[in-house]
Amino acid sequence: MTRVFRGAFIIWVMLRYGLDELVLTSFKKPWLSGIARLLSVGRNLEAPRGQRIRQALESLGPIFVKFGQVLSTRRDLLPIDIADELAKLQDRVPPFPSEVAIEIIERTFKKKVDDIFVSFDREPIASASIAQVHFALLKNREGVLRDVAVKVLRPEMLTVIDKDLDLMRMMAAWVEGLSEDGKRLKPREVVAEFDKYLHDELDLVREASSAAQLRRNMAGLDLVLIPEMFWDYCMTEVIVMERMTGVPISQVDRLLAAGVDIPKLARDGVTIFFTQVFRDGFFHADMHPGNIQVSLEPATFGRYISLDFGIVGTLTETDKEYLAQNFTAFFRRDYKRVAELHIESGWVPASTRVDELESAIRSVCEPYFDRPLKEISLGFLLMRLFQTSRRFSVEIQPQLVLLQKTLLNIEGLGRQLDPDLDLWNTAKPFLEKWMIDQIGPKKLLDELRNEGPRYAKLLPELPRLLVDFLQNNARRTPDFQMQALLAEQKRTNKLLQAIIYCGVGFVLGLIVMQMLVRVRVF
Repeated sequence: MTRVFRGAFIIWVMLRYGLDELVLTSFKKPWLSGIARLLSVGRNLEAPRGQRIRQALESLGPIFVKFGQVLSTRRDLLPIDIADELAKLQDRVPPFPSEVAIEIIERTFKKKVDDIFVSFDREPIASASIAQVHFALLKNREGVLRDVAVKVLRPEMLTVIDKDLDLMRMMAAWVEGLSEDGKRLKPREVVAEFDKYLHDELDLVREASSAAQLRRNMAGLDLVLIPEMFWDYCMTEVIVMERMTGVPISQVDRLLAAGVDIPKLARDGVTIFFTQVFRDGFFHADMHPGNIQVSLEPATFGRYISLDFGIVGTLTETDKEYLAQNFTAFFRRDYKRVAELHIESGWVPASTRVDELESAIRSVCEPYFDRPLKEISLGFLLMRLFQTSRRFSVEIQPQLVLLQKTLLNIEGLGRQLDPDLDLWNTAKPFLEKWMIDQIGPKKLLDELRNEGPRYAKLLPELPRLLVDFLQNNARRTPDFQMQALLAEQKRTNKLLQAIIYCGVGFVLGLIVMQMLVRVRVF
């Protein structure tokens, strides 16, 4: 019944804001337009379409707001008026009352707000789908005053999200049961991944720990700033972090007026993304413009400022290696290798002909090389790749859904900053260097260093393990096999003795010759 009520509510919201009318009028059939006009009778649909879509997504809750945030970066796919309106979802979701935020803070820390902070701004500086942020002044343990940002989780979020996820699971089961394409897309596994990341986002301590990890990973890159967490004030519903000061990355005119090198900023964004993905396997997976700022402070001028770490993605070493090899082969236009990698990884059936898959991938990708980003739509490219994957029964990998989403966000940001950015040539040197690091001597030394303690512990145990192994096998091995094994061992022992005797004789011979030479000299 909960699913039925939620489904009914979604339909009611769509009708309330006239989304049905927007869909029907988008078709060129006159009879559909007539139905749209008939359905709009008695409803007030004078508000602009972008505003109606934004308000509908806000009414439907955080999952739909997240969807709107992703769409807002795709100005190549959406009309400008709708994209501008959806951009308000990035950090201008209607806030919940400040009194509720203060009540949550005081309940969490069991202190009055005025006893925790020297000052606390009642009005939130930003409000998003999951939480809102207030600025404050904190006196730390050393008595130093620090400007901080206080992030407070929206109340009753878990209940709302669980209802939507329950409905999504039901819809995923329907999609999976409709066709073979539905099964290949693994919708239930994709929803399970989405479920995991959303629930992770509801634990602000997890967000704080993710921010701390990214801060350590990015420390030597000098391209991005990540706020410090104040762990004495980090709980599930409230976290306190360093206050960051910057200009939203969407305000390109303001950045240009301040003297920021916009093309370099776009290239740096690509470098940050590929470093997090391929070097660290740990990446910021919610990189819409509302979470990205640019520093104008003299000491950190032109650097990115990353915010909101509720959703991060992780990749295994196998995932990283597979993706890097695919990207490298793709940038070299080695479509045969791309096809072979898909077969080797098991993403396509082993019976797939390499030449046919190679030809299909070439026909999709080749037209996009040597073009600036303004002439490329990754959304359209992914759609073409999807059509190809359906033909060759490619299995969708749920663990890479977040990476695909983040890649679309990166493209959206790059398009806003520098439409002439050559995404391929910017990324190619990084990936080639990464591949060399993976197969070169540095990688070998790193592996030996990491495995050294394990080997040091294992080596003294090898004689005992070998004896145990031989004894256990002796109990299970028939007599005739044991006799053959003992005979082989005797032959091996004799051979080893002969080698040792020869070696000793050779060394003694050298010593004798040296002695004779010395005698002759004297």
